[in-house]
Amino acid sequence: MEYIYILREALVWLITIFWLYQIGISLCSLVKLKDKPLLVNKKHKFMAIIPAHNEETVVGNLVESLKKQNYPKECYDIYVIADNCTDNTAKIAKEAGAIVYERFDNTKKTKGYALDWFLQQKIQENAPYDAICIFDADNIVDNNFMTAMNKKLCQGEEVVQGYRDIKNPTDNWITSGYALFYWTMHRFYHLARYNLGLSPLLNGTGFMVSFDIIKENNGWKTVTLTEDIEFSLQRILKGKRLGWSTEAIVYDEQPTGFKQSWSQRSRWTVGHMQCMKEYTGKLLNEAIEKKTMMNIDGFFYIIGSIPMFILTIVLLLSNFVLYAMDGMTQTELIINLLKYLIPTFVLPSITAVIVMALDKKPIRPMIKGLFTYPFFMGSWLLINFKCLFKRETSWEKIDHVRTIKISDVSEKTEKTVEKV
Repeated sequence: MEYIYILREALVWLITIFWLYQIGISLCSLVKLKDKPLLVNKKHKFMAIIPAHNEETVVGNLVESLKKQNYPKECYDIYVIADNCTDNTAKIAKEAGAIVYERFDNTKKTKGYALDWFLQQKIQENAPYDAICIFDADNIVDNNFMTAMNKKLCQGEEVVQGYRDIKNPTDNWITSGYALFYWTMHRFYHLARYNLGLSPLLNGTGFMVSFDIIKENNGWKTVTLTEDIEFSLQRILKGKRLGWSTEAIVYDEQPTGFKQSWSQRSRWTVGHMQCMKEYTGKLLNEAIEKKTMMNIDGFFYIIGSIPMFILTIVLLLSNFVLYAMDGMTQTELIINLLKYLIPTFVLPSITAVIVMALDKKPIRPMIKGLFTYPFFMGSWLLINFKCLFKRETSWEKIDHVRTIKISDVSEKTEKTVEKV
């Protein structure tokens, strides 16, 4: 029993130190820094790239929002990669004004492969672009997105994640859960690290990469299901910090069905596990050898999901063992369990309220979502547990139950600002 007590105490210290570190970093999001000076003053030329698989119902809305950018039209082109499509995605994208590339390859179906296929062609053409911006087909983009990213390029940033907002945060408890999760991550993870001089991470969509970096890498070289995280970790290993922009806003659509959400988040978890297998050792070695906070923070990120989840399960189970075999009282068992269950299921909602207040987001429409947020996060814990034993990699298309245009989001934002 002595060994179990030692194990439990060691786990308590490890988990406590990890979360104290995360809380300390998060506080840096409250610091407002001065804007960086411009190193150059020019209008860079962008490629807006949209990988799309059977997205005929939404791709036109994204192209429309990109065409309405407050940025010189001659300084950006809109490309749609119609990837293994069997519907009218290519036709609708062309009619909306995009340049369409059609790709058919049944052996390599992920977004990373589609991007690499397209970018290889642009590298060979020596295409005259300064940077690329990547979007998902169900996005719509704020009309200031290109201007904000151009500013970042002028400030010397090479890879920048934009602010990923949600098109449908109040549809139901699932979309509310996604919104609260992303809003919290944007402020307390990405912005906090950017303020501190550490590295944020790419977040799936709405990000910008210098075309010179794409040329240096000879394309988009990722193989996991989470190509955004993999690319971010590759940059961190090279000692390159990613940028962050709260002004470059992209609105993403989240699934309304639990089955779709479960499938999507399962793929993300498996992708994270793939990155963990590939990059944990490399990040640890870099952290030990170079002793930079950015490498240490990258290592903490990669162990922050599945490994910490496993350690927490072991810690909880150790309490049951001590209760069953060493005379721990029922009251002591309940207290020890609540020490971890209450923060796990209550603190996320409290944190989300704080984030919404800081970012001046209306709380009233999200009240139901705040109460159901623990269930959303709890389901994610179940997904993590399931993926330890069964790892699904199948992609399930999000059903787009209604069409949302940039004008709809703009009108809603203007009304919110007026109320605030």
